[in-house]
Amino acid sequence: MSDRLEEHFGPEVKSISIRQTRKGCFQELLGCEASDEFKWFHTTDGKNEKFAESLEESNCLLRIFCGGCHEFDMPVKIDGTNEELMTMNRPMKLPVGCGKCCCYQEMSMKSKGSEMGSIKEGFYCCVPRMMISDGSGAPVYKVHPPTCVGGMCVNCCAEGNPCGKGCCKASYEVFPHDQQDTDNGAPSVAKIMKVPKSLFTEVFTDSEAFDITFPDEASAHHKALIAGTTIFLNANFFEADGGD
Repeated sequence: MSDRLEEHFGPEVKSISIRQTRKGCFQELLGCEASDEFKWFHTTDGKNEKFAESLEESNCLLRIFCGGCHEFDMPVKIDGTNEELMTMNRPMKLPVGCGKCCCYQEMSMKSKGSEMGSIKEGFYCCVPRMMISDGSGAPVYKVHPPTCVGGMCVNCCAEGNPCGKGCCKASYEVFPHDQQDTDNGAPSVAKIMKVPKSLFTEVFTDSEAFDITFPDEASAHHKALIAGTTIFLNANFFEADGGD
């Protein structure tokens, strides 16, 4: 695996933030669907150090007419250089939805041409559930929103009172693939959280910001897979519906 992955997702890296570059309000008013662009920051121990950027590569017409499920490539390049840290590929599949038996949403990740792994939607009835796998296809982590009512509903109060400190927060929890009980507040090993935006940003753009905390014992490889999963979640659950 790339030495650069070890450098940016090594043992000392406990958390990062991925922030979407704002799209101009005039682009939105004119109906222009721009490519997604993100900036990646180290946030461990209160840091706020930008270390990478990623820019979606996709067909303009597909972005306009197949917004929720269009295919794209997204290379992540180290800040200040053109060196690839990793690249994500999302093929065109049916939009996420309950009760599907095929054509699940998925995204694969590579580093320096080597397969790192993938994230794939699974069958579900009420709460979206995904699985992160490594380059050999072996499962590594389960991913889904916090749940209640025996796992049948998304717990909207998991991050606090949605009318108070939990307002506009949306989280996805990460569990070991072999953990049987992942519902009703079961302990997770990592979290991907969409954080609140300012009113101006919320109204005039569809930019998103995510805080990611990693498992304590995760390898650089596995941390990178969780980071890439953030882009998958944004494309399917936030970008597709305008961030609601």
